[in-house]
Amino acid sequence: MSSVLVTGGTGTLGRAVVPALRAAGHQVFVLSRQLGEGRETQGRRVGDLLDGRGVAQAVTGADTVVHLASSPRRTRHVDVDGTRRLYEEAARAGVRHVLFMSIVGCDENPLGYYQIKAEAEGLTLDGPVPGTVLRATQFHELAVMLATRARIGPFELQPRGVRAQPVDVRDVAERIVALVAAGPSGRVRDLGGPETFTLVEAATLIAAARGRRAPRPVQLPALGGVLKAFSAGSNLAGADADRGSRTLEAWLAERVAR
Repeated sequence: MSSVLVTGGTGTLGRAVVPALRAAGHQVFVLSRQLGEGRETQGRRVGDLLDGRGVAQAVTGADTVVHLASSPRRTRHVDVDGTRRLYEEAARAGVRHVLFMSIVGCDENPLGYYQIKAEAEGLTLDGPVPGTVLRATQFHELAVMLATRARIGPFELQPRGVRAQPVDVRDVAERIVALVAAGPSGRVRDLGGPETFTLVEAATLIAAARGRRAPRPVQLPALGGVLKAFSAGSNLAGADADRGSRTLEAWLAERVAR
């Protein structure tokens, strides 16, 4: 098997991807801005995409880079400048494959974070190292957070027409493991969850899992370019996309059981 460097390996998706790659027999290293202590140092390589410190050393010896890192606060500096810097160092080190994790519909929505993701996709596909771009829908964790934040007392605020198709990070991790084995593949089929929900429907599932009363929906107009794009379904996987198998209801049941 190959040597894989994972950026963003301690994030929501990274915590599923790193063990999945190791279970498949790969030697896995995680790019980290600091080593930490004790067991946390195992498999870590110090480097910072923000300023490039340590990145050249971190990619040395890697066959593949799985690029999951992102910064909502310093997005352009990390997701664009940092991505470009990472790929340049990867090329110098002889890395044979970079895999970039992106978002379904990022090129159809004016949301700034999405537009930067689309720009980083271009860096991957046109960069100095052969690349793969995988787009996925939002994760269950984000769907739950959005549905929870949209609730005010007994009411659930619902932008008209907006739906979500959350996918389990374990399904995404399994797809990434397969893509690492396949090698550079360009833009591959999108990956979406097995079901679609409105925020009200998601909130109802959350309430049921927690033994609480279902919320009462309050319909709001989908105003502005961002919500209009979501209302048009830009965040949903198309008919030719792959589908995960783990449902939101099953994910919630696991969390409650814990």
